Parts: sequence; structure tokens; C-alpha cells
Amino acid sequence: MAFECQESTEISKNLANYSESNPSSYNSAPENLETSKPALDFNPKKGISSFYGSKQLPPNDVFTNARRSITDLPPALVSEILNCLDPKELGIISCVSTILHNIASEHHVWKEFYCERWGLPVASGLLGAGASDEKSWKKLFVERDFRSKTFLGRYSIDVLYGHTEAVRTVFLLASAKLIFTAGYDSVVRMWDTEEGLSIASSRPLGCTIRAVAADTKLLVAGGTDGFIHCWKAVESLKHLFDLKGVEKQNNEFRLWEHEGPITSLALDLTRIYSGSWDMTVRVWDRSSLKCTQILRHGDWVWSLVPHDTTVVSTSGSDVFLWETNSGTLLNVIHNAHVGNTYALARSRTGDFLFTGGEDGAIHMFEIMSGSDESSVVQVATWIPHSGAVYSLAFEFPWLVSASSDGKLALIDVRKLLRASKCTLGKRVSRDNDMEQRNIEPPQRMLHGFGCNLFSVGIGADRIVCAGEEGVVRIWNFSEALEIEQRARALRGIRLENRMRRRRLQIEMNNKGGRTDQCSVAAKKKTVNGDRNSVWHSKRSISSKVKT
Repeated sequence: MAFECQESTEISKNLANYSESNPSSYNSAPENLETSKPALDFNPKKGISSFYGSKQLPPNDVFTNARRSITDLPPALVSEILNCLDPKELGIISCVSTILHNIASEHHVWKEFYCERWGLPVASGLLGAGASDEKSWKKLFVERDFRSKTFLGRYSIDVLYGHTEAVRTVFLLASAKLIFTAGYDSVVRMWDTEEGLSIASSRPLGCTIRAVAADTKLLVAGGTDGFIHCWKAVESLKHLFDLKGVEKQNNEFRLWEHEGPITSLALDLTRIYSGSWDMTVRVWDRSSLKCTQILRHGDWVWSLVPHDTTVVSTSGSDVFLWETNSGTLLNVIHNAHVGNTYALARSRTGDFLFTGGEDGAIHMFEIMSGSDESSVVQVATWIPHSGAVYSLAFEFPWLVSASSDGKLALIDVRKLLRASKCTLGKRVSRDNDMEQRNIEPPQRMLHGFGCNLFSVGIGADRIVCAGEEGVVRIWNFSEALEIEQRARALRGIRLENRMRRRRLQIEMNNKGGRTDQCSVAAKKKTVNGDRNSVWHSKRSISSKVKT
């Protein structure tokens, strides 16, 4: 680390000079020296500060400024120290002392943890005027991490009817609590995530809709005729988009340039990404609505997933990593699957890539960006399905897959995403043996469908899927969250009662009741009795040894 504190350096020099001139000063501790302020000694190898008692320091004006806490360090150095720790380690450190508790609860660090796993929170109002509370981001992180564990609990299923033919794509917009679906009936439908009710549906667009993507500003749908149908959000509408065209504004338009069916769509803040069977991925500027980049492949494009200035696409059985600004091909994973590679998913930080293919396998790769090129390393492989994997969705730490065998697989990749803040992101071990030991089978398989599940999406406590049946299913795990919260509250009450009984027992013992009983019992025993008891015990031991 390139952080230096001039004042602390001078103090360390004074410490060295003083110890040379007064070697015996460290053996005596003055009575008037404060012991409540520990001195700080930073160990860069451990990534955390170690404290030693100020009793060892001599009473000198030089050391008045040396007795400081970690909060007196430069903010950049404190931030660097905290960046070496993961959330679990910060939670442990917060239990050590009040000072460390305040430091470990620093809201900027917890905000970084939260955003790199789940992005900005949906309920932005929680961080409004009260965002100055240092514990707010930590509380949000703990609650969301607790919520992510409910996918192993009880669930309920809502079945949404409305489509007349098979549903090819579903998109879950968690920030607006909306679900968008489309398929062979050429209609885009919008549903309420909480209630499971249909909100609106578009007019027939004239062809099969194979891809849908949305954010709070724009909704796009891709058809087999090669167009991208777009709806702009209307601020006056509660559910953002006017699919029926009642508002009669210029909120609907189409983009034409693809020469084949559009199979995949994605959005970011400034771009629209579209992949097609014309063997191209096109990058569009959202402000000018013009195509700014064409990425050409050698086979049909099945899926794509962007992150920052890169986009990953699948063509045939290969996976391609592109730089979107220049259109440079950074890396290629040849023959990622036996057959076509249909599905892609990517972690929010962009470091990890998940692929699903025709062979029913799911691969996990790590993308390591270098100065000149990006390398891709395979981390894990699962084969949970007997049919092709058509869709993948990732919401930390859960990866969910939909397959032609009519099943959903839930995989917890938490152990593979080892925190390594020193490398500015999540990294995994390079030891293949260690990796294989940490690869676990899918934690849960969800059944009850027909065949051919074409698309899946995952949110904080819900999973949405659809397929050849023509219905949309919502797996609601919020009930499991409520049950776990009640169980957690009961455990807290039992622990509190146990601690109360323990405190009462300690108070009773401190009053001298047990001490008096022990003293009375001791008076009854004479010295000879003690000797006899010792002699008998020795005799019994010796007899046992002989036998």
C-alpha cells in the first residue's frame, strides 16, 4: 500500500530514539498513565490493526499524540484496511470493542458489499433523509443476506393464465415489481409480481416474441421478423408502460436493422444490445437510437449478457467475450458445450460467467481482466438436467436454471465466490483440488411442470418461469421468510430468558450462599480424615494397578 502518514512516521522515529536512550523505561509503567487509549500498530500482512496497551509507553510529550485509535488514521488508510475484509470478518471484528464496532459498521463499506452483490436496493426511500445513519447499509445487507437463504424453505405457487400459446421469454423487473412475458401468440403481457394479476397486454405484434428486456425507462421486445419493438416509460402511469397505447403519445417505436429473428435482448444505462439468428450482435445508442457497433459471429446467436464495457455472447457451441466500444474480440471459449450453448448469466460484478447448453450441463467461468487481454478460467461444472438448459438467471448467491426436462435447479455458489477484497472483487482459489471439494450438487430441484421450460427469472424471494404449457408460474418464498423470522424471534426470546436465568444464578452465588456451604463442609472435615481419605484412594489405585 502506498499510504504514508508523516506524523505517525515521526512518532515511530521518536519511539525508536527513546527506547535506545532509555532501555529500562519499558519495564516500568507510571501510575498516572491513561490505559483507556490503546496505541496502534498496523500489520499490513494481516490487513487489520493490532493494539497494545499504553501502559508500556513512558510519560513523555512525544507519546501524547501516539495514543490514538484507528479512527485517527487517514480515511484512505482506514478504507484500505476495511477493503481487506469480507462481511463475515467485519461482523466478527465489530464484536471486539466499541471502537471497532463503530468502524466495522461504516456505511460506505457495507454499501459497496451490498451493491456488488445485489445492486442498489429497490426501496430507495430507506436511504433518504436518514441515510446518515452508519448502520443503515449494514442493516440492509444483513436483511438481504438473510432473505437470500429462504429459497430452501417453504413456498407457494401462483399460476398466471393469459397466453394462448407457449411462452418463450419472461423478464422480472424487481425494482418496479413487474413481470413481462411474451411468446408464440405475439403479445407482450405485464403482470404484478406481488398480486400475480395481469396489468396490461399489448396488441399482437405480428410474429413470435423470443426476447424481452426492461428497466424503469424502457421496455424492448424482439420479434422473429427482425424488429425491436420499444415502449418508453410514462411518468404518470403507476406501472410505467402503456402497452395498450391509451395515452396516444409517441412512446412506441421500432428499430429495424437485423436480417433474422431476434433471440436475445439486454439493456444498460446507455445502450441496447440485441442478438439475432443473422449471426450478429448489435449495440444501439439509447439516446440517438442508432446502431453503433456490429459484432459478427460464425453461427446463430442464442444469448448475450453485457457488463460495463464488455458483452458476452453465445454462437453455436462457442462463447465470445467482446469489448463494446471498439468491437474487439477479447476471448473465445471454444466448444463450451456439446451442442449449442443456449443460456448465459453473469454476476453483478462481471467477474463470473455461467453457461448452459444442449448437453444439460452448467459451467461456471471466472473472467480475469488484464492490461492487454482478458483470460477466462473454468471454475465448476454441474449436470443437474437430463435435457437442454434453455435459460439461466443469477441473484447472489443463487443460480437457477430452466431445462427441457421440465425442472428448475437451484445452485448455491456462495462457497465458490470467496471474498478477496485485496483483489478488488470476488476471486476463487486456483487449486483445482480445493475447487472440486467446494463444488456441491444443486441444493434444490423444483418439479411439477410439463416439458420444455424456456425461460426463468429470479428476484429477492421469487422465481418466475414459463414454457411450452403457455402458463407463467411464480414460486413465492416470502412465506419461508416469515416463518424463519418468527423462528428467529423465538430463538432470541429463549436466549434472553436463558441469559436472565444465568444472571440470577450468578447473583445468588455472589451473595455467599454457596461459599458458606463450602466453608461449613470444610470445617466438618478434620486433618486426619483428609489423610485417611487420601490413603484409601492411593490404596485403591495401587490395588487396581496390581490386578
